[in-house]
Amino acid sequence: MIARMWEIRASRSGFDELLSWVCDVALPQVEVLPQHVSSDVFTSTDNRIVVISKWRNTPEDLPAPPAELIARAPHVWDFSPVDR
Repeated sequence: MIARMWEIRASRSGFDELLSWVCDVALPQVEVLPQHVSSDVFTSTDNRIVVISKWRNTPEDLPAPPAELIARAPHVWDFSPVDR
């Protein structure tokens, strides 16, 4: 299992529209893939949106967000579980 954290900062005026794009456009494109397990979306008070998705093997990238809605490009990190 691999967990992918995708984080982006919305432009000041684009937060609501970017959140809608993540939930209604980007996630539906990856959630149908056979290796996808689950996804959760989080927001912060400083216009950030975070998606934590879980994958059976190699994660897929979310599509590129609309440039006019973002303050900077997304950052992506992959994590593997630790047996303890």
